[in-house]
Parts: sequence; C-alpha cells; structure tokens
Amino acid sequence: MPRPYCPRRLNACPSVEEFIPLEREGERRQPVLLSLDEFEALRLADYLGLYHEDASQQMGISRPTFTRIIEGARHKIATALVEGRPIRITGG
Repeated sequence: MPRPYCPRRLNACPSVEEFIPLEREGERRQPVLLSLDEFEALRLADYLGLYHEDASQQMGISRPTFTRIIEGARHKIATALVEGRPIRITGG
C-alpha cells in the first residue's frame, strides 16, 4: 500500500504562467513544465532566501522532501535557460 499523499501549503500563486524566450522564426520548442510545488520552493528558497528547514515548514513538508523539490526545480530552470525553452508553470 503506498504512503498517503501529504498536502502541501502554497502561500503564493504565480502572477505569470509562462515565460517564452525570443524564438527564431519558425522555431517552437517544447516547454519545461514547472509544478506549483516547485514554483513555491523556488520562491521561498531563492527569492525570499529562506533556509530549507524554514521553507519546508512553511510548505508543510519534510526538509529532505523540500530539498528534492528544489533540486528538481533548479534543474528544470537550468535546462530551459541552456536550451532556450519556454517555462510553463502548471498545477500539481
């Protein structure tokens, strides 16, 4: 039996749902999908500068879970920047 899902608290919703880089004519790349959990983790850790322990408490999750979320979010952002792909913030 799988472990029950732990609801996470999100304190802010993004004001913009998609960032699109300037594209060369006729070129459209697949967007990188960033979840709301990943957005909130980036906001707390990188934008507000909270320590992982404090940020994880605000989200209502454990510190190791927060670390996994933030590492995944940073990897996705780096991929989008290096490859020139759009970033789309989605639910879930």
